This record gives sequence, C-alpha cells and structure tokens, in this order.
Amino acid sequence: MKTMFPLTRRGLLSAGVAGAGLVVLHPFAARAQAGQAHLRIMETTDLHVHVWPYDYYADEAVDTLGASRTAALINAVRAEAGNSILFDNGDFLQGNPMGDYIAYERGMAEGQTHPIVTAMNEIGVEAGTLGNHEFNYGLDFLKQSLANAGFPLVCANIAVTQGSAPTEDETLLPPYTVLERELTDGTGATHPIRLGVIGFVPPQVMQWDRKHLEGNVSARDIVAAAEAWVPKLRDEGVDLVIALCHSGIGAAAHTDGMENAAIPLAAVDGIDVILTGHAHLVFPGSDFDGVEGVDNAAGTISGKPGVMAGFWGSHMGLVDLLLERQGDGWTIVSHSSEARPIYERDADRNVTPLVESVAAVEESVATEHQETLDYVRRPVGKTSAPLYSYFALVADDPSVQIVSNAQAWYIAQMLAGTPHEGLPILSAAAPFKAGGRGGPDYYTDVPAGDIAIKNVADLYLYPNTIRAVKVTGAEVKDWLERSAGAFNQITPGEADQVLLNPDFPSYNFDIIDGVTFRIDLSQPSKYDRDGNVVAEGANRIVDLAYDGQPIDPAAEFIVATNNYRAEGGGSFPGNDGSTIVFEGPDTNRDVIVRYIVDQGTIDPKADGNWSFQPLDGATVLFDSGRAGEAYLADIKGLNIEAAGEGEGGFARYRITL
Repeated sequence: MKTMFPLTRRGLLSAGVAGAGLVVLHPFAARAQAGQAHLRIMETTDLHVHVWPYDYYADEAVDTLGASRTAALINAVRAEAGNSILFDNGDFLQGNPMGDYIAYERGMAEGQTHPIVTAMNEIGVEAGTLGNHEFNYGLDFLKQSLANAGFPLVCANIAVTQGSAPTEDETLLPPYTVLERELTDGTGATHPIRLGVIGFVPPQVMQWDRKHLEGNVSARDIVAAAEAWVPKLRDEGVDLVIALCHSGIGAAAHTDGMENAAIPLAAVDGIDVILTGHAHLVFPGSDFDGVEGVDNAAGTISGKPGVMAGFWGSHMGLVDLLLERQGDGWTIVSHSSEARPIYERDADRNVTPLVESVAAVEESVATEHQETLDYVRRPVGKTSAPLYSYFALVADDPSVQIVSNAQAWYIAQMLAGTPHEGLPILSAAAPFKAGGRGGPDYYTDVPAGDIAIKNVADLYLYPNTIRAVKVTGAEVKDWLERSAGAFNQITPGEADQVLLNPDFPSYNFDIIDGVTFRIDLSQPSKYDRDGNVVAEGANRIVDLAYDGQPIDPAAEFIVATNNYRAEGGGSFPGNDGSTIVFEGPDTNRDVIVRYIVDQGTIDPKADGNWSFQPLDGATVLFDSGRAGEAYLADIKGLNIEAAGEGEGGFARYRITL
C-alpha cells in the first residue's frame, strides 16, 4: 500500500506552496481524534487540453484557465492535509488548438505521451474517467493517448460488446478500480482504506461521435449501469465509493438515457461521493440555487457530498470528509464541498489571478505549447474573399456568413440519421466585433488569402457551444423581428436620420441564413432591447421567403445557433430551451475551424439574403471603422457612401434608402 500523500519529491515541493507562513488546518483535521481521519478529495474536470494559461485562439496569455494554475491549488491542499487524493473527471483530450494539433498533425506514435496526459501525470492525478470529448478523434487515437497515463481510467457505461446485463458487458475501459491507501488519523496513527472509483459518460456520445463509435461500441444509461456495477464494487470490500460523473446536474427524476444524470446517479445506493462535470458550471454555486435534488449550502447532490469544478482549469473541486473508523471500515461523519477558483472577476469584469502557475507543469509540455503556437499562427486554409465586419449591422456580411455556413454544415452532419433529417436547416449568427463600446478599431478584418486558426477568434469571440432548435415559420419571422430592434424607426422623406439604436448590442443582431427578407424601417420595432413586445402589430420583416416562396408560418425549420441563444439568451422567440433538438459538444469556434480545414478554401462572400426596404427620400447615418471605406464597393444592394468624421474616432457613413 502507498500513503495517501507520500513525502516524495512532489510532496516536498507541494509543501513549499504554503511558503514560510502558518498552514491553517481544516476544522475536520483540527478535531479529528483517534480513529478519525480527514480526507480531502480533489477534482479537476473539463480541462480540454488547457495546460498553460494561454488562449491560443486570441494568441495571448490569460489568467482564467490552465491546469498549471489549478495545480497550485492542488499543491496547497496537499500541503495542508495529511490525507488527500486527486481525480480527473474527463473531457481532457480535446477542446483547444493544442488538442487539434496533436490529433490532426503531430499524431500519437507509439511511445509518445499526449501533452495533457503528461500534465496530469505531473500534477499527480490518481484516477480518472472519460468525458464525451475523449471520443472526438476516434477510438485508436484515444487508446494511444491513454497508453502512458500514470493512473487508472474507468468507465462503466461504454461497452465493446453488450451482454444481457451491464455487468456482463465487455467494457471499453474497466468499469471501476479499487485504490488501496492509508489514512493518518488525529493521533498520527495510520489505517488502511479501500476506495472504489467508478466512472460514467453521457450516452449521447453515440450521436455526437457516431462516425467513430457506431458499430464499435455502445452506450448504456448512466443510472442503469451504476445500479448494476456499484453493488459489485461494494462486494470488493471498499470503504467508500466515489463516482466520477462526467455528466451535469440536470433533472432530479431519472429518465432513460438522460445526458445530465448527476442527481439520480448520486441517489444510487452505495455511492458515497459524486464528482461531476460536463456542464462547465460550478457547484456549489449560484447556478444551482433552488434546484430540486441539490443543496447548495451543504454541497450535496441527492444528499451525497458532491462538487463540480467549472471548466478549463478555472476551479479545483474539493470535497472534505471527516471519516471515522468502525471495525475494519470507515464511515462519513461530516462533509463539506467547495469549488476553489484560480481567479476572481470584479463588477467591471476585470480579472485578478489568485494563484501563479506551477512551473513544473508548464515545463512538462513546453515543447508542445510552442508547437501549438506555431500551429495556430500557420495557415490551415484559405479565404477567397476578405472577412470584415465594418458593415455587419447594415448589410449581409462576410464575417457573419462564414459562421452561418459552418454552423449549417455541422448541424446537417449531426442530424443525419435522426428523426429531424430532412427538415430545412437555417443558420443564425450575429456580429460580435462591430464597433460600439469596443471602439473604432473593434472590427474583424482578415484579408483574402491564408487563414490561421487564431483568426477564428476574430470571427467568434465567445466559447459558446453549438445548438440546433426546431421552430416554426412564424417563429423564424419573430426571431428576425427581435433582431430588427437594432434600428431606430425611420421617417420616409427625411435626410440623415440616425440608423442604429445605441442601446442594442450587436451580438443580438441575428441574421438567419437560408431565408430571404427585407427590413421595413418605417415600422416601429415589435420588441424593445430586452425582448419585450412593445408594438404587437409591427411588421418590420417583409417579403420573408424560403426557397423562393413566402414562408409558411406553420412550417417547421431547424435553426443552427449557439447555447446562449437556444437557452433563452437575448429573449428571442422560439428560444427558451424547450425547442432544442440537438446539443452539440463542440464550441462554435471548433466548428468553424473544422469547416475551414474541411473546405480548404472557404468562400465567405455574403449571399445578400437580406436588405432594407426602400424608403423614398430617406437617408440614414451610422458610424463604423475608418478602414471600412476600402470595402464600400464590395457591398451589393446598398447605396452607401462615406460621410465624413464620426465621433470618438469613428468614420461616418450615409445610406440612401
């Protein structure tokens, strides 16, 4: 047996994190008596290959992510505690350009170690499970990537061959493992403990990575697998069962095949502690106030101690247990949970780091970090036309067009073979860098020619994930009516009226590709900036058509979008979470990168699917970047000209309606 926190080189280095100051004991450690021990269970989850605190898309260092930062929190806990153990909860193999670089370019030759596995070995992970993103590059790549992991990985609900019951499956990985350790009690005496560790992944991997998994493996329901395997794990004589649940905190009631099954999983008899992830949220935390089946104050899920540690290394999950020796086993006397952050953000969105990187973790993958920088700075495709957003709020725009194209391409693949195959696929996208409060230089401007991965940050600023919703033709129209709130009401016959509503954020100006329409600015906006109906009978969206025919209000459409919009962000009609028919595991950024790689040369020229309704004698003014003047001739169907100086360094433009 090995001690829970052996005084190896790693242990001595970890102790140094506390510095020369006094190490403050946790109350459980302070009050532990003979036969009582304080055990600290730590979690990393959803690392997504983020080792260095670096945003490869933006090509800049950041303070909000990185396992090298999380490692500082882990080392501090090891320095404070006599008994600690670290688990990883999956989604480590994919999710940033380093992951794509290893998978698509460098590869995994025999004997090589994947950089995230190298980092996890350096940090001292003692067991882990798979997340859904581990399957993104195929089973052979997964097998090669795990070969040099210095810790066991488990997954109970993915089978190579299924038996008549889960316990008769030939699982892809062992369903569970038993870790034999020693605990030091309050008097310094040591006692053995057997920890059972079992892992689970959403069964939706069979849909998300169908091309890699279909015919090779199958997935079982998380709770059904647990109900079968946990008793067998208990039969191994374990003292505690820790569930590594790469599944979010969703509904309290179990339904077969549910994606976010943490609450019913925690309720399975025999599970003592549950570590969750997948949802990129923080528990305990405000995201779960009032959620049935969880107790934020107590840090429990179905009454069991649990934690969810954010994503990309933003937090370290920590479950503290006060254990008591009873006969030959241990029972939980008290528990607490927290998710410790690596940074804090103030009311003005300013970030302050709370820890510094652990140099040994960064150094362990320094070569791959530099290779990734070279990769993101090198062209991965070409664009046949410039990508710019200077006029994204007044005309169909190439920077928005490429996002729409990529989303529609991806969703068409994901819905193939599903009940939704065959429905018309539209795509909704909005400009993110469109001046405004960002200033006169806050625009996308990528010239025609080579395009690098880091350029994708210019096209898509946020780490949203892809979604598809099913809406009616009437909801498509209202979706666009909501977007049209970006404009002030314009009076025919009047000159140089102000076009844009300054209170309307550009990220809420969704243009839906796949339909054609015009915007009648003489009408009032049906919605205010918050999405409330203020003019019931207003109809700014006119001549709305699909496939050349007036759109049928009752027809059904699939719209590719992002999680923010689909789940209600911006209060858009048809988007309240209930219309989602596909929840993709990939970020919209990743979708764009894959699309560029697949296409080789992209053609982002705007297709001109929307325009303003002519208004006799009316002209309007709006401000944009000075560099936009070079692209005026490219804007089709819009009578636009430079109109002098705007305010605050902007240039002014005039449109004759």
